[in-house]
Amino acid sequence: MLLFFALGLLVHFVFFASIFDIYFTSPLVHGMTPQFTPLPPPARRLVLFVADGLRADALYELDENGNSRAPFIRNIIMHEGSWGISHTRVPTESRPGHVALIAGFYEDVSAVAKGWKENPVEFDSLFNESKYTWSWGSPDILPMFAKGIDTNGHAHRPSSRDYKDNIKKVDDGVKEIVSVFNHFYGNDGKTTFIFTSDHGMTDWGSHGAGHPSETLTPLVTWGAGIKYPQRVSAQQFDDAFLKEWRLENWKRLDVNQGILPVDYLNNTDLFKAESVFTNAVQILEQFKVKMTQKKEATLPFLFTPFKSLSDSKQFDILRKARSYIKHRKFDEAVSLCKELIHLALKGLSYYHTYDRFFLGINIAIGFVGWISYASLLIIKSHSNLIRSVSKEVKKPSHLLPCSFVAIGILVAFFLLIQACPWTYYVYCLLPVPIWYAVLREFQVIQDLVASLLTYPLSHFVGYLLVFTLGTEVLVLSFFYRYMLTIGLTAFAAWPFLTQLWTRAKVTSLSWTFFSLLLAVFPLMPVVGRKPDISLVMGAGLLVLLLSLYVVTSLTKRKDSFIKEELLVHLLQVLNTVLSMYVVYSTQRSLLRKQGLPLMNQIISWATLASSLIVPLLSSPALFQRLFSILLSLMSTYLLLSTGYEALFPLVLSCLMFVWINIEQETLQQSGVSCKQKLTSIQFSYNTDITQFRQLCLDDIRRAFFLVFFLVTAFFGTGNIASINSFDLASVYCFLTVFSPFMMGSLMMWKILIPFVLVMCAFEAVQLTTQLSSKSLFLIVLVISDIMALHFFFLVKDYGSWLDIGTSISHYVIVMSMTIFLVFLNGLAQLLTTKKLRLCGKPKSHLM
Repeated sequence: MLLFFALGLLVHFVFFASIFDIYFTSPLVHGMTPQFTPLPPPARRLVLFVADGLRADALYELDENGNSRAPFIRNIIMHEGSWGISHTRVPTESRPGHVALIAGFYEDVSAVAKGWKENPVEFDSLFNESKYTWSWGSPDILPMFAKGIDTNGHAHRPSSRDYKDNIKKVDDGVKEIVSVFNHFYGNDGKTTFIFTSDHGMTDWGSHGAGHPSETLTPLVTWGAGIKYPQRVSAQQFDDAFLKEWRLENWKRLDVNQGILPVDYLNNTDLFKAESVFTNAVQILEQFKVKMTQKKEATLPFLFTPFKSLSDSKQFDILRKARSYIKHRKFDEAVSLCKELIHLALKGLSYYHTYDRFFLGINIAIGFVGWISYASLLIIKSHSNLIRSVSKEVKKPSHLLPCSFVAIGILVAFFLLIQACPWTYYVYCLLPVPIWYAVLREFQVIQDLVASLLTYPLSHFVGYLLVFTLGTEVLVLSFFYRYMLTIGLTAFAAWPFLTQLWTRAKVTSLSWTFFSLLLAVFPLMPVVGRKPDISLVMGAGLLVLLLSLYVVTSLTKRKDSFIKEELLVHLLQVLNTVLSMYVVYSTQRSLLRKQGLPLMNQIISWATLASSLIVPLLSSPALFQRLFSILLSLMSTYLLLSTGYEALFPLVLSCLMFVWINIEQETLQQSGVSCKQKLTSIQFSYNTDITQFRQLCLDDIRRAFFLVFFLVTAFFGTGNIASINSFDLASVYCFLTVFSPFMMGSLMMWKILIPFVLVMCAFEAVQLTTQLSSKSLFLIVLVISDIMALHFFFLVKDYGSWLDIGTSISHYVIVMSMTIFLVFLNGLAQLLTTKKLRLCGKPKSHLM
């Protein structure tokens, strides 16, 4: 089994690494001939202002008194230059935005391997094509152009007075720099000024995706070669910005990335046509280099060229464009060059993804083989499904290994003659030993088929449909949170479709109630958008009432450990009260701009430290230990909450307590005897292995429930964005100084708390149903790998940073689910089985 997990780890590492060769290779091309416009430029120097994180509406709109927040730039729009909206491309982040502005290409997706902080390859830019370049700005932006502050918006949000007042400071700074340049160069009229932004920002202070508040940025240009303001009587746009900004009489010129904005240029039609022609030839050169590279690395009879831009069509378009320019048909020349740019960009994408299908098929074959092998191992080692059928074990034929060796040699030779990278050998040869291992279990496959034939076909088809539907719901829930609501609603109806309703009405009704209550959370907005401390205080009050109920029940007991147990729960009551006080007082202090009180910070860190220690002081009795874990972790969760999410782990835990009860009822219904009542069961570090039983079909449902509850714990109050772009207010009880690592760690702990609660509950389910964790992990492995195969084909290398990062995160989450479960299982075992004594010796059952 240890060897199986070691090999499984290696196989999954290869599957994970493959997405970087298939989806995230650099699209940049090198080795092209530089292209130049033959006509002299209208300017000798360019001054580029980039206001990091500035939204278009924040700059152009007037304040409550009808005045501009940027009077200097407003004056430029009306008297000196041209203006419009720059429709930026996602990902709307600082580094990609600046690269697009200065180097002229979109995000290099292979930068994901460097954490999106650096460009993975060298690139050409406006800076290294200029004689001299001086740059001033943020230290996380400038170094990327040296090789070879949107902070206000994050902290205060764009609707705040701080953000809007900052625009005036930016405007003053632009005015001062323009004055310095004009004075230094004696107002020679040879300077071009461009004011823009790399990206915008949402109302809740984040960016990275494709919301209009993030993609609509201002663009104001003036100086040499730029058109003067154009007065117009009417303009047609799909939005109502012009009227809102009172700029309807000044011509608005919007810009999309990748298209030369010739309408901004104050020059001859010849100059405009020549500039667009040069741009088209530049991109066509990239297309030619990319095609040549791919053609040289592919066997002639397998190479399929991009038919929409053949050599003859390239020549024909270039010849026509040059003829149009010669005969002064400049509009036709510009139109034809734009068509060539469009085709060349499509061709670049075609050759960049040329090997994607071939590699994807190989990884898919490996995935299916691995899932098949893991399923056979479960059936062979952990079930009774084939033992009544199998009569003899046949030795495998020597023909089988010889056949697979021959297949491996053929695949390697095919890759060798095409000079493929060494990683291609790994991806293409890995399925060979995996499928060899599957076919070695041919006897098991035969016995399985024979065993399944003894079952009614309707039962088998029914189980298969339910399992497939459940898996699809899990996959869709990663994209649409409301799918969790659908799944939990189906869970709520489950007892009424079985005999549970007749055996345990109260437990069934409790299960239905808490399933439906938990189903509300995925329908709520993502955490952090609308903070509401009153909900946090309400959740704290419920935890406090639950704590007091436990304390009251303890006072009625007469066993020898009542004092110790009572002391533990009184400590938890104190932690809850202190957490509520810290949340309330910290918010009031921050609203008064007095910062985080030192005492509140000390209490917060002390509560966090004690949340994992206090449960170990409580009784190992099943429900008492689980209550203690819940109360301790909730005190920390309250400190990290900003709104309705504070109620989430409480409702989730209630459902987990009911799950423990309902699983024992299900086990009794299936005829398996339960030796102990739930109230008498205690967590023990040394579990009697003889109590474990073989798997049954109901255990697949239990494993599926576990995976579903873990996914619900992750997406119940948010999504991937709630990790990458979380609300800083969540950690203000612990620190207010910006510290990405510490803040990220606190947020990860907040996210882990619901997971820990689920795993601790499942520890109890395993204990009460005599279910082996080893067999459980194998079932979860199969479920997670089936999901991973879905996500493999859903990985994106286009769209917003959020879209790309989310697709990778989905794949990573399900690929590492089993490893993640091992970690969580260890933490859950620590919390449930360990016992610390305030004094005296530990209890004998833990020795």
